[in-house]
Amino acid sequence: MSFTAHIDTFARDRLPPREQWPEFLFESDALRFPERVNCGAELLDRAVASGRGDRICLREPGGLVWTYAELLAQSNRIANVLTHEMGLVPGNRVLLRAPNNAMLVACWFAVVRAGGVAVGTMPLLRAKELGQVIAKAEISHALCDATLDEELTLARSTSGTLRELRCYGSVGPHSLDAAMQRHSASFNPVPTAAEDTCMLAFTSGTTGLPKATMHFHRDVLAACACWPPHVLRASADDLFVGSPPLAFTYGLGGLVLFPMSIGASALLLEKANPPALLDAIQQHAANVLFTSPTSYRAMAAQAQAMRLGVAHGGPLRKCVSAGEVLPASTRTLWKDSTGIELIDGIGATEMLHIFISADEQHARPGATGVVVPGYQACVMGDDGRPAPVGTIGKLAVKGPTGCRYLDDERQRQYVKDGWNYTGDAYLMDADGYFHYQSRTDDMIVSAGYNIGAPEVEEALMAHPAVAECAVIGVPDSERGQIVKAFVVLKPGQASEDALVRTLQDFVKATIAPYKYPRAIEFRPELPRTATGKLQRFRLRDALTEKPKP
Repeated sequence: MSFTAHIDTFARDRLPPREQWPEFLFESDALRFPERVNCGAELLDRAVASGRGDRICLREPGGLVWTYAELLAQSNRIANVLTHEMGLVPGNRVLLRAPNNAMLVACWFAVVRAGGVAVGTMPLLRAKELGQVIAKAEISHALCDATLDEELTLARSTSGTLRELRCYGSVGPHSLDAAMQRHSASFNPVPTAAEDTCMLAFTSGTTGLPKATMHFHRDVLAACACWPPHVLRASADDLFVGSPPLAFTYGLGGLVLFPMSIGASALLLEKANPPALLDAIQQHAANVLFTSPTSYRAMAAQAQAMRLGVAHGGPLRKCVSAGEVLPASTRTLWKDSTGIELIDGIGATEMLHIFISADEQHARPGATGVVVPGYQACVMGDDGRPAPVGTIGKLAVKGPTGCRYLDDERQRQYVKDGWNYTGDAYLMDADGYFHYQSRTDDMIVSAGYNIGAPEVEEALMAHPAVAECAVIGVPDSERGQIVKAFVVLKPGQASEDALVRTLQDFVKATIAPYKYPRAIEFRPELPRTATGKLQRFRLRDALTEKPKP
């Protein structure tokens, strides 16, 4: 790691010590990258230079259509604004805040091609959560959709580092739109090192503050070289669509990186609930879909009525499921409704994207799949050795991508002996198929969203009626899991239905609304050890206990 293009070396200075990194595997020519490479230039500039400039790259339902050349021009203008007006130098962190739209993609490429570090944030995050991201990454610049500037402005008011903010989709001389008109559509990408950090992806933590995962330029290109060509096998004529936000690595890969790596196009939806997804697929003939099992369950009946599957003369031909466990019943329901076998997969923010999966021909109900070429995986026993076939253990993975937390002691928990421990319990059968069992930590996975129980507890504890609380995930047929809170009220507070709604609304206003407890149970006390430590497992066990006769 001798050469770096970063003038601001914040990211490099806060990498974990090399001995705490996982073992990286680069076993094929496709995974061997030069010392200097800029992933933004490889995916965008090279596409235009190779003659794909006139191909459609991005669409929006409102009629916007950008070719690869037009995306490059927009990205260049934003890169010029960043460097010439906002004072960006390579290595600065830039927060991106927007729904899924073409300008967000242009901003991402502008940051990366200018040598900056892109930090995507969920549109639903509140000022408190944005403030945590800004503080952890020492964010200096931000680009924001004008429809989402309120919470970011609040976060900026208490930040000591965020000095430059430009919004797009607004009028006035200080808007990003106006600034772009003052600058050229030409920009030379910074010749970054393959091991320069190009993005920070924040992931919910089971304890404490969110963790920032650090990904290099080579990691982005490696993700494009593994799962997409070996499992997805889409074509340049495909139109990708999906629901995951681009702030999720699942969304960034599925809706931007992967289609662009093969010269395909993507339809970006600012609102991608099941009805909106179905309408978009039908109206625009989208044929590669990325969403969660929860959405597939919700869409199945209508997808059948609309005859969206290719087997019924519809446009859809490939459907990818990730973000939460895929029940066998959901796989069957979707296939019966559309004729399409779901491509399941497990990835992790720490690993950037999917590393275990199976294509349509090799999918098995109840199994996530097999190891994606380029990766290795095993089920590890408590002794740190691979467990026998059919034995439940901890999923451990290694490959061309892996975990590097930004200045975080939890690195030692995720990486051990060169392996990435994902926090999932699996078993592997005799044919090498991996079968999900549960999480090995307190992470709640609800409708594809990772939710840390302590964050919800902290939000509830801020309400004046709450004396103490505990949050767990409980099984749910529609969402996989839901957040359930056990609340002890302060003296004089009545445990009424109205208070349940009040507490739910309070949490929604404090942190991202998708994290709110969908179930609340009032209790006189919570189970604790003799030393006062909360015993969440007893709350979970109580839910599964059979009533006594």
